Amino acid sequence: MAVLPIIRFPDPLLRAVADPVERFDVALFRFAADLLDTMYAAPGIGITAPHVGVLKRVVAIDRSAKSGIYVNPSIVEASSEMIRHTEGSVSMPGVTEEIERHAHVRVRFQDLEGKEQFEDAEGLLAVCHQHEIDQLDGLFWMNRLSRLKRERLIKRYNKSQR
Repeated sequence: MAVLPIIRFPDPLLRAVADPVERFDVALFRFAADLLDTMYAAPGIGITAPHVGVLKRVVAIDRSAKSGIYVNPSIVEASSEMIRHTEGSVSMPGVTEEIERHAHVRVRFQDLEGKEQFEDAEGLLAVCHQHEIDQLDGLFWMNRLSRLKRERLIKRYNKSQR
């Protein structure tokens, strides 16, 4: 297992749409293990394959008691109730901002063997799913902010990188 290099904002790969995983093999299992190692080393509570430059629909999320790997995830249901949560990205370390998300989601995904699974999530886990699935769809988290907040965030990030 290895810690992979994380690409940084404003790399255009962070705005690219990830392709579905079609092969469920040893290479995918190894990549998933590397993605988990990379997430913990970052440190982060979620990471996608695009964060390490791989345009595949693979997500790792730290779920406290255990870590989850989600292949080809999609949100199939979302509550009308919304919550606000502070978010950031392993590709844009050092800056965070509050984002509004659905309070509850139902996610369909495949496990590492290709079996279809469903997960109901609320609170922080629901936020993580929405954040990471947005990333797979080429929507970087800060694009959910108003233009003014996004511009301020980028200035703060650029200042922190000097």
